Amino acid sequence: MSYGRVSALPREAFRPSALFLGIVALFAVAGWMTWTGFGNVQIDVFLFVAAGWTISLCLHEYAHALVAYRGGDHDVAHRGYLTLDPTKYTHPLLSFVLPVVFLLLGGIGLPGGAVWVNHSVIRSRVVDSLISFAGPATNLLFAVVLIVPFSLGLDAGGDPAFWAALAFLAFLQLTASILNFVPMPGVDGGNLLFPWLSPQWQRGFNHVAPYGMLLLIALLWSPVIGGWFFEVVYALGDALGLPSYLASDGYQLFKFWS
Repeated sequence: MSYGRVSALPREAFRPSALFLGIVALFAVAGWMTWTGFGNVQIDVFLFVAAGWTISLCLHEYAHALVAYRGGDHDVAHRGYLTLDPTKYTHPLLSFVLPVVFLLLGGIGLPGGAVWVNHSVIRSRVVDSLISFAGPATNLLFAVVLIVPFSLGLDAGGDPAFWAALAFLAFLQLTASILNFVPMPGVDGGNLLFPWLSPQWQRGFNHVAPYGMLLLIALLWSPVIGGWFFEVVYALGDALGLPSYLASDGYQLFKFWS
């Protein structure tokens, strides 16, 4: 395997994009507005959560791409995946429509971006699995970071709306990580298992994979399965120290149109 091509890559292939930095700036400003109660608190919460969710989406896909790059697929850098530019992780339906619908209707964080990885050049099955693992693991790590202030009892200062928004954003990260760890074809959890399947099972997997996320979404509409899902989310949140009532308050504030 040749590495000469890597050294020829421009620095821009690894530099955070201006769009991503702009979203981070919006997240910081909206966070300050929410903390101080500046302006319309519901608009502040909406901007804070929406920007934070977009950042987590970029980090989710960046994690996939970074592990793939380290594992042998250097083309991910050429595709712009290592710039954290959300426009590079796009799929018309999965990237925008479904995540927005689920966020607005059900308060569920559904990562919708996509990175294309050339699995034929990945060095081992372990690394191939780690590529899929990295995305939802990033959501889980992000959730833990957001929950730390609650666990340490630091949620006393600022406007209460800020802590409600932070709790809701953490809740979204938990839903995203759990959904993506489901061993469904076409979802990160299923892709994690794919390298270890027999060729026959891999062929069947590939037939189902294009519809895997849609099938998972359909299952969530079932009151029974949806109820189980939220029980798991709340149980994990409680174990990590996330105040579930604050996450609910944050969701109500987020829905400024209602």
